[in-house]
Amino acid sequence: MNVRNQNSGAPGEQEQMDEEQKKQDDQIQSYGAVTPMEGKYPIHCLTIIGQIEGHYILPPQNKTTKYEHVIPQLVAVEQDPRIEGLLIILNTVGGDVEAGLALSELIAGMKKPTVSMVLGGGHSIGVPLACSAKQSFIVPSATMTIHPVRTNGMVIGVPQTLSYFEKMQDRIIAFITKNSHMPEERFREYLMNTNELITDVGTVLEGDAAVEEGLIDHLGGLSDAIECLYSLIEERKEAESKEEGPQEKTPAKPARSAAGGKAKKQKK
Repeated sequence: MNVRNQNSGAPGEQEQMDEEQKKQDDQIQSYGAVTPMEGKYPIHCLTIIGQIEGHYILPPQNKTTKYEHVIPQLVAVEQDPRIEGLLIILNTVGGDVEAGLALSELIAGMKKPTVSMVLGGGHSIGVPLACSAKQSFIVPSATMTIHPVRTNGMVIGVPQTLSYFEKMQDRIIAFITKNSHMPEERFREYLMNTNELITDVGTVLEGDAAVEEGLIDHLGGLSDAIECLYSLIEERKEAESKEEGPQEKTPAKPARSAAGGKAKKQKK
């Protein structure tokens, strides 16, 4: 009987493993993301690559990250109790400013531990995305381009257009300086640098320079980023256990009655 039960259970377990593997494969192919559940802590790995696609569909030959695919993933990570943290892998040339800033705000507003890592490049609107995580990493060979807001297509040459661009730039700068250790004055210096880029205004920072300037927190690779994420998860667990501990030991109603009893004795 025992042998039959073991044999009958094995195919079911194998089918479940195959189904989970298929879900992960579909997740990688459809959204460039994966949620490994067998590590030290279950984390969600989100990749932001190519050009960030916003309100307009880019040509099919462009490698893109669609922001409408990323938003539901961020909501799911924040709400799913099985997922302990989020690892964001960035290799982007930038893209839609409003879409990139919207994703940055969502990541910055998450309570769960988040770590970002820049590979290859984190250019343009990829800069606030890299800074949006609680801790950020960059590999030595990666670069980050800081430049003013640009637009394509028809532009109405009136003061209101320039004012709109200026306000949008101020919002981006405010987000970056709030979520990094780079002073606003220093960031604006790099932003308006005219001596480095041939056909543009701005600056390209390599990995070590981005860390020295405070734009990125750490210089390191994948294992460093994962270890940092694990540390943030453990810190969060410790903080939650401390908050829940006293409430479990001293229930609300007995505590109030005990305090009332002491007060009566003092009055006597």
